Amino acid sequence: MAKDKKNFRDMTDEELLKEIDAFKTELFNLRFQLATGQLDNPMRIREVKKNIARGKTILRERELKRA
Repeated sequence: MAKDKKNFRDMTDEELLKEIDAFKTELFNLRFQLATGQLDNPMRIREVKKNIARGKTILRERELKRA
């Protein structure tokens, strides 16, 4: 999965939306693992949340450019 801004910026809008959905699913699973005490790396939650925000920010920037 893409982690840095450069990879996100190279993606199309459809790819970004798919990536954001994948991160949301991963975040759901991580939160579930946290609640059940099975999460090994709690920092992964922060990374996933930031990746979701990065993707949404880039989508919004593109939307504003088109307008």
